[in-house]
Amino acid sequence: MPSNSIHLLPDSVANQIAAGEVIQRPASVIKELMENSIDAGATTVKVAVQDSGRTLIQVSDDGCGMNETDARLAFERHATSKISSAADLYSLSTMGFRGEALASIAAVAHVELLTRREQDELGLRLELAGSEVTAQEPCVAQKGSVFTVKNLFFNVPARRRFLKTDAAEMRHVVSEFLRVALAHPSVSVSLVSNGATLYNLPAGNAKQRVAGVAGRAMAQNLLPIESETSIVRIHGFVGTPETAKKSGGDQFFFANDRYMRSAYFHKAVLEAYRNIIAPDHSPAYYIYLEVDPQCIDVNVHPQKTEIKFDDDQAIWKILNATICSCLNDNNILPSIDFDSGERVEIPAYVSSGGPSVSSYDPFQREQELKADYANNLGRQRDGGYQQPPFERSAPHRNWESLYSVIRSQGLPSPEEGQAGAQGRLFDGGEAPTLGPECFSQLAGRYVVVASGDSLTIVDQHRAHERVQYERIKAMLAKGRVESQRQLIAEQMQFSSSDACIVAELQSELEQMGLDVSIEASEGRVSIESVPALMSVGEVRTFLEDLVEGCRSGEVDVKSDALDVMARRMAAHSAIPSGRKMSAEEMKSLYERLMQTSQPGFSPSGKRISRTISGEDIEAMF
Repeated sequence: MPSNSIHLLPDSVANQIAAGEVIQRPASVIKELMENSIDAGATTVKVAVQDSGRTLIQVSDDGCGMNETDARLAFERHATSKISSAADLYSLSTMGFRGEALASIAAVAHVELLTRREQDELGLRLELAGSEVTAQEPCVAQKGSVFTVKNLFFNVPARRRFLKTDAAEMRHVVSEFLRVALAHPSVSVSLVSNGATLYNLPAGNAKQRVAGVAGRAMAQNLLPIESETSIVRIHGFVGTPETAKKSGGDQFFFANDRYMRSAYFHKAVLEAYRNIIAPDHSPAYYIYLEVDPQCIDVNVHPQKTEIKFDDDQAIWKILNATICSCLNDNNILPSIDFDSGERVEIPAYVSSGGPSVSSYDPFQREQELKADYANNLGRQRDGGYQQPPFERSAPHRNWESLYSVIRSQGLPSPEEGQAGAQGRLFDGGEAPTLGPECFSQLAGRYVVVASGDSLTIVDQHRAHERVQYERIKAMLAKGRVESQRQLIAEQMQFSSSDACIVAELQSELEQMGLDVSIEASEGRVSIESVPALMSVGEVRTFLEDLVEGCRSGEVDVKSDALDVMARRMAAHSAIPSGRKMSAEEMKSLYERLMQTSQPGFSPSGKRISRTISGEDIEAMF
């Protein structure tokens, strides 16, 4: 080893290394600059971005501002006004304290700062690029500070290439913005993207801020929680069980006005909802914890989202008891009120020759219902089966005559028409001609096919999943999955970050026959058309499942988004396990399965069928 081989890194290199931990994407810049504005005593913070922060990030505030010396020193590493000794780490009341954020930002971007203190006549304009000061001059400026960050990662091309799509990066920007906004409801904040205002949240209390972020529809389903002990004060809001979702999303913990992640405390919330919501669902919550700063340690992670508590077990029990008490006090379980005055009014019979009480005649539209049924059978063969009108209308007079009308048109009876329900198996025309096989159903899940001297047991859900998958792929090969326009758009409510996920996938969803319009700030997704092979309910669960997969990282839509969606759409549109099937349905399903390219395995790679030969059966006996 040669002598003197160890040397100090230049400040610019050290800053770039530190930036790798602190500044991971444009959202990290927004988080750090907004927290600096809060620490500066700002009452108004405005955030503007272009191209999801790649091109421009601007954060302006009306805080205390800086003089020339402080402005220059603020961009040096470990320069801070928040603490002066190690003991201050255990009495923190500010968001930042390490003095690394501004140095890290200036190391990987072009930065311009305009700042002025209230007592100064002129402000200061400062420009930096790659940690180097390129311009400094006095200027006219408003009280406070305006940070403009351009060309993020201009000198770190590898980091810039690893940024995701604009929609994905914007989702992270919105998430970080909302975390700071929720933690500080007394500060007015706004977010503008490419000239369009996404959020404009006025100063208020926690309830008003949560309503502004969650949206009015969600805010109506939030329950307030409140408890105060010598260890912790807990307040905030939790969602009703009806709002629980697989995709999670609206789940926020704050400790002393600082956003934090805590799987441990999340379990305390889930335990309170046990046996009330489905095991794979999570409730929405906005929970604020206030503890003695000396009893927590926030200096655990560079992002400062992990916090250690001195007595986390006690806080867990208090949190769980607080939520349980809230759910009990609000009587969320359904009950029957036998004394309710809201009864159905039954009109009295009018014996005179005057007008009848009701003009409704259940037999008046008999001919229209016949035509409606015939149309339904046609749609059934095209994959859009609906329940026969005879089953959802009032009883008919002379019902036997309906069968003669149907048979005269060469159509099956209503009972036979059920062969297309839910599974939509007759979607390619007439049912195929079948061989000598014998079909029966086992446990409502399996189709048993007896052919010759062997038995084949088929998982009906996986079999139909394979059929649906290849049908979807065939449609995609022609350009787009067939869709059906909704007369009235179906509304779905997501968190803002989850709505951004849907926006990121919007073009692929259109190819899948699913047209949506999105209001990201409200978290509202309107379903305007649905794939012809799915019901609206199936589309809702499909979207929730897709969003949850993207959030958890289980779904990598960048690799092959359309194939990922095709697999999940096939799974959600397939005939469910447990549904009884007619003999005709079982025959059709088996025939269509045998026509697919991979009849032995589902799109997810699970085995569809197993065959027991005659020799195997004989060996059993």
